[in-house]
Amino acid sequence: MTAAVTEHAAPRGRGALLARQAGAGIGEAVLAGLVALVVTAVGLTAFSMVDWPAFNSSNVTRALTTVGQVFAAALLIAAIALTRRAGTLPGWLGAPWLAKALSWVGISTFVTFTLGMPLAATKLYLFGVSVDQEFRTEFLTRLTDSPVPHDMTYVNLPPFYPSGWFWIGGRVADVLGMAGWEAFKPYAIGSIAVAAVISLVLWSKLIRADWAIAVTAAVTAIVLAYASPEAYSAVIVLLLPPALILAWGALHRPADGKAGTAGGWGAVLGTGLFLGLGATFYTLYFLLAAFAVALMGLLAAGLAVRERRAADRRAGADRPPAWRAALAPLVRLVAIAVIAGVLAAIVWAPYLLKTLSSPTASTGTAQHYLPESGAELFFPMVEFSLRGALCLIGVIWLVLRAGSSRRAQALGMGVVAVYLWTLLSMTATVAKTTLLSFRLEPILLALLAAAGAFGVVEGTRAIYQALNEPGRFRLMVTVVTVAAALAFTQDIPHVLDPEITTAYTDTDGNGQRGDQRNPSPVAHYGEVDKALLAQTGRPRSDTVVLTADTSFLAFYPYYGFQALTPHYANPLADFQGRAAAIKQWSTLKSSSALLDALAASPWRAPDAFLFRNGGDSYALKLAEDVYPNDPNVKRYPVTFPKALFADPRFTTTEIGPFALVTIRR
Repeated sequence: MTAAVTEHAAPRGRGALLARQAGAGIGEAVLAGLVALVVTAVGLTAFSMVDWPAFNSSNVTRALTTVGQVFAAALLIAAIALTRRAGTLPGWLGAPWLAKALSWVGISTFVTFTLGMPLAATKLYLFGVSVDQEFRTEFLTRLTDSPVPHDMTYVNLPPFYPSGWFWIGGRVADVLGMAGWEAFKPYAIGSIAVAAVISLVLWSKLIRADWAIAVTAAVTAIVLAYASPEAYSAVIVLLLPPALILAWGALHRPADGKAGTAGGWGAVLGTGLFLGLGATFYTLYFLLAAFAVALMGLLAAGLAVRERRAADRRAGADRPPAWRAALAPLVRLVAIAVIAGVLAAIVWAPYLLKTLSSPTASTGTAQHYLPESGAELFFPMVEFSLRGALCLIGVIWLVLRAGSSRRAQALGMGVVAVYLWTLLSMTATVAKTTLLSFRLEPILLALLAAAGAFGVVEGTRAIYQALNEPGRFRLMVTVVTVAAALAFTQDIPHVLDPEITTAYTDTDGNGQRGDQRNPSPVAHYGEVDKALLAQTGRPRSDTVVLTADTSFLAFYPYYGFQALTPHYANPLADFQGRAAAIKQWSTLKSSSALLDALAASPWRAPDAFLFRNGGDSYALKLAEDVYPNDPNVKRYPVTFPKALFADPRFTTTEIGPFALVTIRR
């Protein structure tokens, strides 16, 4: 994204160059993404054709995961070797496209085996359909049912959480004819693989191609271990390190105007596109990335003013005020913000427009969570582990190269931004909220992993030269590095063991568990769905169900009257008001009073209730925010007397442990 026009080139020539650069980069990224999709699709299809034992009760898939990782490592080593000898080998072996293709296949194979093989015997993704993964699956199910973005739970509301990743997944699931919950696993793995190879393409535009492969592999391994359960955020984490380097190149250009540059506007465009993508995928990571880029812009402006003053002193002549030098980086910063804002509006505009005509909740609860990890600064570089060693090397490299390497400057500012955000989050507790800094750990690890990879490469080269280039030094370094890398990667399933185990112990939408043990009451959801369709006579997307078993909404695209917890509820939905209404309905004395209360509801009233059967009453278990306590959610029961539904306008059907009550209107 930095190439070939002089300082005084015509704007038309600069625009044409920018278009060529953007077109070439995007074209290569699209091709790499297609390769990753093919590799992932072939791999997951092959895995699904064998009746594997459950990961949590056998070591078979663990062993095959290691085999796949070794194979992927071999492809990446071959790609690095071919890249270094490009043009010197005979025929197609020396062609640059072969090394690129091998690197793309190697990275996507690594992702597919590391995540796909441990999950080969279950249809569910990491964490199954439990806790946070429940609402994510619900969101994907919603957008599989309709291409028009809607809130995951509440009818007639635009989404509060960015719908970008889920919308794409919903369209993929719809095209493939899959239910949203069933498409979640292959889509999550595929999207991470695509993001990994796109990050490789971006790295290759910024640094040497062989280094790009090594750095991408290091960051991808860290992301798979510590960010993959939240697949839509993992995509952003993978792209963030090279995007920050791109942003620094856009904003700080001390040599701007040299032949061979395009004024940094290609980097401006790329940074804006990345931030816009982040805004459509994951709000917190977008805000952190925007915060880091803003810090870069301010620092670049300050450096530009300092350089202008130094130049003025050397020239000893009257020149325009030095402060004007700050305008160029600030203009670029504004351009980045405009590009990002246009893309962000795709998912944020409907919600923001709705707030103009609908009152929002008086206090938001999405930030009301402070686990122990959010109350401390995270220092992975002092751990005695392979992860700690890589991060420590990264810190050393960042400090040593801060004055001479733009890569170190960009990654270092990203690290500083994470720590500043964390301190701001801790300070925000005074105002009875947080900035959710505990979720930034994967970003910090990815930044330090990238820096650590550079530290290993540059450090070993310096040692090699200091030792007068001993003959077998490079082979020794290669063997040690590969051994350490494989030791870390084969441990990834151990790191993800709780998430993998939950994927096997949760019951899926077919009423089955991956470990072949007795399913939970979720197995009755299919009967509940059939009864709802028959009794209401409405499509799922036009039916509102009040239930505490909100995983039902993750498998079937009914709307819910109340969300899982206040922290994931749309602020426009008035979670507390709805909770109070449900409690008040349960205290009514007659069916007529209940029907009148439902008719008078300020929100669309439930068309059906899905309770747990409890003797003389039907039970719901609802949630309330109890921040600053940890856990931050308190469950409490609400019981409805069975006599409240004795009116013939209610139809009650008992299905397993559930009681389904539908309303005839």
